[in-house]
Amino acid sequence: MPKFLTLLFFFAQTQIFSQELSLALLDSSKFFDFWEGKWSATWQEGEKLGRGTNELTWIMGGKVLQENFQILEGQSKGFIGGSISVFQPQTNTWKQAWADNQGGYFDFTGAFDGDKRIFKTQPREVNGQTIVLRMVFCDISNDSFTWDWELSNDGGSTWNLNWRINYERIN
Repeated sequence: MPKFLTLLFFFAQTQIFSQELSLALLDSSKFFDFWEGKWSATWQEGEKLGRGTNELTWIMGGKVLQENFQILEGQSKGFIGGSISVFQPQTNTWKQAWADNQGGYFDFTGAFDGDKRIFKTQPREVNGQTIVLRMVFCDISNDSFTWDWELSNDGGSTWNLNWRINYERIN
């Protein structure tokens, strides 16, 4: 085998092993630590921007992440929602309960896919379709991330983007 191909093969195998090892060493209970803090949230509403804030703090001895979201400008001004998220070590699973001032309530289970953090609902049948909703946190850095609200009509095989929020850390 030519030296170049040998080096390429070795590099590829090392990269794959390194990625698998780093994922295996990641502590599931820390998947949503990045979210703590106060955030400015913006999203497109036609030619204008919607604006809001989201503040997340650890409560109950640092075991429950409490969220307080509100829309300050835009079509849904006055919308207020909140959640509690908790890591369940016995099942190695994240759970979230969301409620809002419009009567909305959702129960989510957390997941981790590459660099994405996800909360999604259990599938439910509606008019012959299997509906699943999910929140996807991506492009995560210390000072920003993207949050997508997505819907699947086919049990999670394909996803449609309903709402994208860009987050910037306030503190």
